[in-house]
Amino acid sequence: MTKRSKIEVRGVEVSISSVNHEDYISLTDIARFRDTDRIDHILQNWMRTRSTIEFMGLWEIFNNPLFKPLEFEGFKNESGSNSFSLTPKRWIDATGAIGIYSKAGRYGSGTFAHKDIAFEFASWISPEFKFYLILEFQRLEKTESSREKREWDVSRLLSKVNYRIHTDSIQENLIPKALTQYQIQMIYASEADLLNVALFGITAGQWRKANKALLGNMRDHATMEQLVVLANLESMNALFIQQGLPQAERLKTLNAQAVQQMRSLLNNHQFKLLEGN
Repeated sequence: MTKRSKIEVRGVEVSISSVNHEDYISLTDIARFRDTDRIDHILQNWMRTRSTIEFMGLWEIFNNPLFKPLEFEGFKNESGSNSFSLTPKRWIDATGAIGIYSKAGRYGSGTFAHKDIAFEFASWISPEFKFYLILEFQRLEKTESSREKREWDVSRLLSKVNYRIHTDSIQENLIPKALTQYQIQMIYASEADLLNVALFGITAGQWRKANKALLGNMRDHATMEQLVVLANLESMNALFIQQGLPQAERLKTLNAQAVQQMRSLLNNHQFKLLEGN
């Protein structure tokens, strides 16, 4: 889980979590709109209906390769019986479902479902509530998208500033006065691709050849983590150039640093919190 957000819908605070870059909405919070004292009962009543089971099963078939269809068919056949009941835990344990989960902990508890399933539950609770839930959810998506774009732009700017430091170091330490402009440009390209190979494993030309349909360059399509590491590599390479280290030695060291820093960022809890704020 990488992100937690809250929206207010018709006086009810609804929690949203992100799991593997997919949004999950609290069914527990949605059920509070109907009756705060009978949340579990409301959820079970919804889950025991044939239409709910069919929808959740179809969602799993399309999104979950480990879903167990035989167990799903068993639940579907039992639905409608007066004695039949179904809880989130029973559904998950029996079918291996990933579209719904229950959790407990200091960051919140309750039953969450993928937004596709949560909207179905909201419709069962109240069409009006579903309408406002979708509106607030879309408003949250736009806000977060705008924030992520600003963060990406800051990282891109940082990368460009460090690139200027990097090229200044090349000018001062690698380019003899007698070189032609074309030769200077070739040295810049060589040093830029040194960083590309260290971080991305390919040169700019190789990327363009493999991604002809994309606009911009490989750095324009980099992740925030990659841009942070790239900025660090540019500063490091500028220092290595000043120290007179051979290009082959610099490439080996920069690649090792790229691997180490990417691993650290991808596993860094605080960096993930910054992405989610």
